[in-house]
Parts: sequence; structure tokens; C-alpha cells
Amino acid sequence: MKFDNIEYKFEIIEYSSLFDDVFNDIMKPACKEVKHMMKNKRRTSSSGGSVKYRRRVFVLLILFLICFFVSFAIGLYGVPVPEVIKIFISKILPIEHTWDTSMEIVVMNVRFPRIIAAGLIGGALAVSGGVYQGMFKNPMVSPDVLGTSAGAGFGAALGILMGVGYAGISLLSFGFGLLAVVIVCVISSKYKNNMAMGLILAGIMMGSLFSAGTSFLKLVADPTDQLPAITYWLMGSLASIRKEDLMLLVPVILLGMVPLFLLRWRLNVATLADEEVMALGVHIHRLRMGIIVCATLMTAVSVSVSGMIGWVGLVIPHFARKFAGNDYKYLLPATILMGGSFLIMVDNLARTLSTSEVPIGILTAFVGAPFFLYLLLKGGQSHA
Repeated sequence: MKFDNIEYKFEIIEYSSLFDDVFNDIMKPACKEVKHMMKNKRRTSSSGGSVKYRRRVFVLLILFLICFFVSFAIGLYGVPVPEVIKIFISKILPIEHTWDTSMEIVVMNVRFPRIIAAGLIGGALAVSGGVYQGMFKNPMVSPDVLGTSAGAGFGAALGILMGVGYAGISLLSFGFGLLAVVIVCVISSKYKNNMAMGLILAGIMMGSLFSAGTSFLKLVADPTDQLPAITYWLMGSLASIRKEDLMLLVPVILLGMVPLFLLRWRLNVATLADEEVMALGVHIHRLRMGIIVCATLMTAVSVSVSGMIGWVGLVIPHFARKFAGNDYKYLLPATILMGGSFLIMVDNLARTLSTSEVPIGILTAFVGAPFFLYLLLKGGQSHA
């Protein structure tokens, strides 16, 4: 397989031309639109289009807030929405307590950290997938393309096997997620012809190695205690989220999210060819490394807290792109809000479908897998 003459598009693995057709249907029009925006300094085809997308992002913000506040009333222990509002107001203003103490404990100590975490993790995973899809110009890319999730999963399994406790498991998971991407970046730097392709190939290799390591740890784990814990963690869940987890989750996600939000114009540039990017005076290699660092931080800390939650970073950016266009000025906030709303709603299902907690990774797969199949079928029909 030769990679010397690959220009603007490539596949993760050239097993089928279906991926090429999906690229032509989804990512190539986006690249053309961004190229047009770069030539036209207004970056939008019309002021009306700008207003339209701004309104759509505002609608997503309203929907996110509705999902956020309504979620506090949903659960096996029901809390009326008016009581939820009063509980929040009581934290700011002194008002009469008309609710049970148990309601306040459920809302503030149990559901508050969980819903906050769901919104942050959903937005972080969706944004990571969105910026990776633009940077690699590939619609099938997700946040774990560089092995972050596999490394984090190995670290968590190792922590469970060592019995280091909940905090130790999260830190080991976060550390191994970062380590995986550092190794991938070192390996890809040796691939001079095409650094982006080097990142993809090194990420596939690193993900396979850490997945094999996780399988080995499951093999040697105690089948009565450690193995079920590893298996359940790998399925992904927000059931064990505590306020202490937010102390790690919030600053790290903001550390990755804020720079991407401030570099929205450069994210548009990253979807173009390297020659065009350099002609605009942007150092493409530094931009890629900045995107990788920010996306890796968000993905690693998300997986370290919630476990393996798949498909969010693959599916949500496509929905956001259909809703808010290809300009990252609107696409990025739309992806954040849509990803956060999606994971909050899925988590609501996870804790209400049955008396026992349903792993959230199973529910996200029920949405993501059919959408992935739709992309393949759509590519196959256009190929035929």
C-alpha cells in the first residue's frame, strides 16, 4: 500500500472504496465550503446564513438548558420540577423550605454531579470527534483514533487489578490515556511523508496493543471480584460519579475546550490542504499538535471518570454539521451543546429503564451503530 501520493483525503484502512464514497458525500463538501470561506473573508455566503446558524445554536442552547433542569426531576425517586427550581434558588436566596430534606440530598448530592458530568463528557467527546474529523478529513474518525480510550481502559483495568482505589483508578486511566497519545505522536514524527497518516496508523497500532493488554489483565483478574469490575467499567457508566470527580473533570475539560473555542478560525483552516494552510500563514504542524493535545486531554479525562463511552464523538459531529453547517464558528458550539444534551438524555434512560443501572455505553451504541451502518449503506449505494 503506497501513501506517497495521497493529497487531501485518505481512509483509515483501505479495505473498501465505501469509505471513499462516504468521504465524497460528507467531508469533501465541507472542505470545499471552508475553502470558499477562506477566499471570501466574510466566511459566510450571506449575512442571512450567519443569522440562521446563530439562531440554530441559540435553539440548541435552550434545548440543552431544558434537558439539564428536567433531568433533576427524572429518576426512580421522583422530584417535581418546581421543587427542583426551589432547591436551586435556595442556594442563592433565603426562601422557605417546602420540600423534604431527602429531595435536596438526591438533587444536590446524587444527581447534580452526575448531570454536570454527563453534559461535560458528552460535549467533550463530541468536540474531540468533530475536530479530529476535520483535521484528518475523514468522517469515520472518533476521539479514540489515536488510542486514547484504549490506553485509558488499560490504565483503569490495571488500577482495578492492583486495588488502588477509586481515585487511583481514575488517575491511572487518565495517565495511560495521555501516554498512549504521546507514544503515537513520537512514532508519527518519524513518518515524514504524511504526518496525518502516520498518526492514524500509529493510533491503530497503539490502540491494538493496549486493547490486548486489557484483555490479558482480564484473563488474570479474579473472576469473582476484579473481572466483573473491569468488565462493567469498560461498558461505561456515570453511576459512581461524585463531586470529587468534578474537581478533575471540570478544569481539564475547560483546559482543552477553551483553546479550541478560541481557535475556531484556525480549525476551519485545518480542513484544507497543507499547502493552502501554509499560504495563509498558519503553521499546520503546530496547529495539529495543539488540536491533538486539547482533544486528548478531554478524551482521557472523560474516559478516566466515566469509562468507555463510544459513538458520541463519531455520531454527534455529523448531526451538528447538518444542523449548523461546516463553519467551526457555529459548528463547535453546536457540537458542544448537542453532545451534552445527548449524553444527559441517554444517562436519564440509563438510570430509569430498570431498577438496575444500565451501562451508558450500551445505550450510546444503540444509536451510534445504526448511524454508522447508514453511512456505509449510503456510500455503497452511491458506489453502485
